[in-house]
Amino acid sequence: MPHLSPAPAVSILMPTYNAPDLARAAIDSVLAQSFTDFELIVIDDASTDTTAAMLAGIDDPRLRILRPDRNEGPVAARNRGFAAARGRYIAALDHDDLCRPGRLAAQVAYLDAHPGTVLVASHVSVLQHGEERPHSGPRRTTPVLLDWLLLLRNPLVWSSVMVRADAARALDPFNRPERYGAEDFDFYHRIRAHGAIARIDADLLVYRDHPGGVSKRFADRTDAAAIAVLSEAYTPLFGDDAAARATAMIRHAARAAPVDDAATLALLGDTLDRLHAWFLSEHAPRWSDRRHIAWHTARLWWRFAAEARRAGVPLRKAAQSAPRCARLSRLGAPALARIWLGKMRRRT
Repeated sequence: MPHLSPAPAVSILMPTYNAPDLARAAIDSVLAQSFTDFELIVIDDASTDTTAAMLAGIDDPRLRILRPDRNEGPVAARNRGFAAARGRYIAALDHDDLCRPGRLAAQVAYLDAHPGTVLVASHVSVLQHGEERPHSGPRRTTPVLLDWLLLLRNPLVWSSVMVRADAARALDPFNRPERYGAEDFDFYHRIRAHGAIARIDADLLVYRDHPGGVSKRFADRTDAAAIAVLSEAYTPLFGDDAAARATAMIRHAARAAPVDDAATLALLGDTLDRLHAWFLSEHAPRWSDRRHIAWHTARLWWRFAAEARRAGVPLRKAAQSAPRCARLSRLGAPALARIWLGKMRRRT
């Protein structure tokens, strides 16, 4: 049994399988952190290539390597790593992503300063075809806005997440195998019962967008798991209609499939309207949060409406399906909504 140093502040969990070059770059980004009180737990999920040799060549006492006898998949690998973690905070990292040097320092400082927060993520950049670009998510967030967005899609990148270990241990298991593909989305919904979720709006991670990613290779499985997560969240409000509404939301809000018929547009509009009314009554957000929620909801809705209009849905019908917050431009509805409503008024 190897001698372990005293428990670190942070345990970083990184599963890997048959990707030594990507994994080495991810590891190097961790070892270059300005915050040094961590352990990096790499779960080599029975790789069959040179991954084991690559890991053996890294001489750093903060690196711990777990190697199951057979390939178990990333969910089981994370659960195995979590069981071995000793830090008071747990940081996630997929083997194809890269940490900025100040990532751990910023997130530890945030959690230390906000005892009611159980999870903090960060804004990220997306690396695709050798070029970085900003992530498509909102540039500015609040915990209340994240709570709202979690009812529509997954607003966070898993590799940017840090959580309190004690809150994560209250979940059983850490990641649910039956939600593989959307286990991160599921994790956020489950851990939210134990405290607030926040995001540091600084770019602290580089997310690699490539064809080998799980969400690209297994899109149908990812969507089915995400629909199951939202169905659970929607059931108290929508009952037997929860699955149909969750399916429409994941398909059109998360996957950005075009809305091409009036019935789907009406279903999305009614879902947003009822979710919004319920959310305001449950959370009683302050005015600035209400404004952000209205703006993002209106932006999403008028994208749906523009797609439906291009597919032949009459303008009047599209406008009639709009949720109330998407009609109120004074709350921050984007210019597209005002243009559409102006056309509607001129035609009546």
